[in-house]
Amino acid sequence: MIKLDNISKVYRTQGETIRALDGVNLSIAEGEFVAIMGRSGSGKSTMLNILGCMDKPTNGRYTLAGQDVSVLDDDALSKIRNEYIGFVFQGFHLLPRLSALDNVLVPLRFATPQQQRGGVERAKDLLHQVGLGERIHHMPNEMSGGQIQRVAIARSLINNPSVLLADEPTGNLDSAISEQIIELLKSLNAAGQTIVMVTHEPDIADNAGRTLEFLDGKIVS
Repeated sequence: MIKLDNISKVYRTQGETIRALDGVNLSIAEGEFVAIMGRSGSGKSTMLNILGCMDKPTNGRYTLAGQDVSVLDDDALSKIRNEYIGFVFQGFHLLPRLSALDNVLVPLRFATPQQQRGGVERAKDLLHQVGLGERIHHMPNEMSGGQIQRVAIARSLINNPSVLLADEPTGNLDSAISEQIIELLKSLNAAGQTIVMVTHEPDIADNAGRTLEFLDGKIVS
């Protein structure tokens, strides 16, 4: 599903060269659940941005589902993001004036007609799948943090993504709710969803099938 060949990302600011990623090689198979760990500045966030086609590598080749996306322009990358990638963020990023159902439907505004077909029913099914069947019409201010994150997960799945990228998905949640979110991600993975998750919590990373440790822009374990 994902193949990185000698990926590097270099930033140049005020005469200083920062090598955020330094020759990373990585393969992630379809259906894997992979955690990425590392202290601040280790390169894990840069890695997630490149995997999510939100940034392009300085050097190297990134192949996603058989496509070389490292050479695509911004418009083509936007299309890839919409068709292949779902995002779950630490900060949820729900729209406060929209119901749970309407928040899940937001990505379909930028989707292909084929993806839009049956969108409302799919959104309802996803909300049931994440345990929010009774809160379809609730607003974000009427839900707990854990429920809001479940809406965000449902939203990330509305386009049937090949890869789900989760950036600290339990970072704003207490331990009990975090466990519920991780169990939800594990159930999605058991159903075949490929997941790549950034976390700084070892006990959260332990739920993945494989953990990558980043240091100074390299995978060290």
